[in-house]
Amino acid sequence: MAEDSVKKEASAQQENEKADNNTSQKSVSSEGEAVAQIQSVSKRQMKKLLKQKKWEEERELRKQRRKERKQQRRQQRQNHQEEEGQDGQSARKRLRREVMPSSLRLVVDCSFNNLMLIKDVRKLHKQIQRCYAENRRASHPVQFYLTSLGGQLKQSMDEKDKGWVNWKDISIKTEHYGEVFAKEELVYLTSDSPNVLQELDRKKAYVIGGLVDHNHHKGITFQRAKELGIEHAQLPLSSFVQMNSRKVLAVNHVFEIILAYLEKGSWQEAFFTVLPQRKGAMVLNQGETNVQKKEEEESSSDSDTSEQTDPSIPQKDNTQHSSNI
Repeated sequence: MAEDSVKKEASAQQENEKADNNTSQKSVSSEGEAVAQIQSVSKRQMKKLLKQKKWEEERELRKQRRKERKQQRRQQRQNHQEEEGQDGQSARKRLRREVMPSSLRLVVDCSFNNLMLIKDVRKLHKQIQRCYAENRRASHPVQFYLTSLGGQLKQSMDEKDKGWVNWKDISIKTEHYGEVFAKEELVYLTSDSPNVLQELDRKKAYVIGGLVDHNHHKGITFQRAKELGIEHAQLPLSSFVQMNSRKVLAVNHVFEIILAYLEKGSWQEAFFTVLPQRKGAMVLNQGETNVQKKEEEESSSDSDTSEQTDPSIPQKDNTQHSSNI
């Protein structure tokens, strides 16, 4: 029995020694793996890890520095404004005084809704936007009117530019211009008129036809002016400019030319400031002007002769010749 007990103790001791050896080997193995992992990290990766750690540690410091810089900029702006003081206010007042509004009235006649396709109505809308913008920044802004506003044009403005209801320095009327102005004050600007505008009368209201029709209704603005018995005239384009295309200009071009004339006092400068390059505008010398005038006189004479023999040709309304043209 004693021998059996000794054998069991010896066996148990051997098993314990084996277990200890296994544990020791596992520990050594895990330490080796950790060492191997550390050794497997490259120097570049180690630098990145250290840099990331430093970045996290300095986050609050960076936040504080940004706050300080923002406060410094705010203080600098405040100091600068205080230094300007009354000088800055005087400069702004001088700048405002340089804008001298004109008593001249420019009217865009929007009564041609039913003659345009919707795409052309939208083009007219953009042209009116351009007129408004140019008048707002002009040195001599005119008194700007829109008349007969309604139909497709108003719908386009409501859909594409809801802010138009807040436009400043513009009078928007649903009435016809004939109901807004006295008949003797009106001058319709149309390239078909035989009368050439030489000077602008500040007492007049000049009407621009709000029509984009690609020549489908040629002469209609001239005809409307004659029907209403109001004065009509064309800009003196032929006296200063030679063009590759017809003399019919977009609404905003006519508007901008008049603004430029009010600023520069010269039709030629006004034309070449505004006319787009695609029109192929070139300066017309005096010799060419005299020849052109002679041709126009001969053409006018031929036209008068034709009118006597052909009643289908509209007669010129010379009784409407403006005193300021």
